[in-house]
Amino acid sequence: MLISVAVLILLGLFLGQVMKRLHLPSLVGYLLTGILLGPSVLNVLSSEFLALSADFRELALIVILTRAGLSLDINELKKVGRPALLMCFVPAVAEIGATVLLAPVLFSFSISEALLLGSIVAAVSPAVVVPRMLKLIQEGYGREKHIPQIILAGASVDDVFVLVLFSAFLGMNQGSDFTASTLLQIPSSIISGLLVGAVVGWLLAKLFSMYHMRDSIKVLIMLSLCFLLMGLEDVLAGSFAFSGMLSVMSLSLMLYRFRKPVAQRLAVKFNKLWLAAEIFLFVLVGASVNIAFAYSAGWKPFVLILFVSGVRMLGVFLAVMGTNLTTKERIFCTISYLPKATVQAAIGGIPLALGINNGEMILTIAVISILTTAPIGALGIDLLYKKLLSKDTA
Repeated sequence: MLISVAVLILLGLFLGQVMKRLHLPSLVGYLLTGILLGPSVLNVLSSEFLALSADFRELALIVILTRAGLSLDINELKKVGRPALLMCFVPAVAEIGATVLLAPVLFSFSISEALLLGSIVAAVSPAVVVPRMLKLIQEGYGREKHIPQIILAGASVDDVFVLVLFSAFLGMNQGSDFTASTLLQIPSSIISGLLVGAVVGWLLAKLFSMYHMRDSIKVLIMLSLCFLLMGLEDVLAGSFAFSGMLSVMSLSLMLYRFRKPVAQRLAVKFNKLWLAAEIFLFVLVGASVNIAFAYSAGWKPFVLILFVSGVRMLGVFLAVMGTNLTTKERIFCTISYLPKATVQAAIGGIPLALGINNGEMILTIAVISILTTAPIGALGIDLLYKKLLSKDTA
């Protein structure tokens, strides 16, 4: 197992740097590392190591949500207003709807399976979008109209919204009845997750203000609380609607609200944690891909991703309608909402692991969505932001 870890890290870092030299996200290199080292090609990774895939996915989700929450200013969100709110769910709903229309035609999916697939592919990637929006904020591009903040806020909450829907649709495909009460669980889990996370975050801010401790200790405390909140969702499953993922992000938001300097320092720590978590997450997802099955799927997954991405772009345009954004700025918003990677890597393999019908096809489509949209979206942002956005010289 130690040899698997060593080879994974070294080859992952090498291919990640190769992708960076090509101006592509390093996560593409990590994904290719997993495909190369996995059972479908070289079969280097041990079965014991591959068995930890689900645990790494959950750990990566916690790090993603925490670092996003530690970077969001609630006061900035209030300034942004309606566009950020609409960006949280309109593009995702549009993409899920498009998936429900096309997936049954291309793959003979049932409606419930198409909804599950839609909730997986609909999420925008914080791994690609968040660092780029933070870079834009630092450089002053789009600052006057809060464009990076709109995208950052929308993308972060978009992931949570989609993950909550994923939980509901996963239950449908595991045999749970989808009734009106199931739909009511969505707002209930959102509200309860926000409230519990906010209370824990406020108490944590008080603790950090009362007692001096190293930032590394604070990170360990935060991680432990996040693990407990995620575990609480499993404990309450079936009896009470609660979103552990949303509570994790709410905790981080409250810490930023009441202890901003501490939150900013901890965000740096979590960024460093993500450097390792990202490698393991994408390599393990790549290793789980069945190359022969993906090849047999042919052109259909690409057609689906192309179609739903186009519908998503229309959803972004709808979300920013009625604003003072120029056409160029709206185009930039649509490009920024294209990349898929992190959430797809974290949850794309869950249906297959649970034995859900068409789980292998769902994983294949999730991986193809990463390999196609992450490079296009990342390159689009990097190459066009100076042309599409104005720079605040103040």
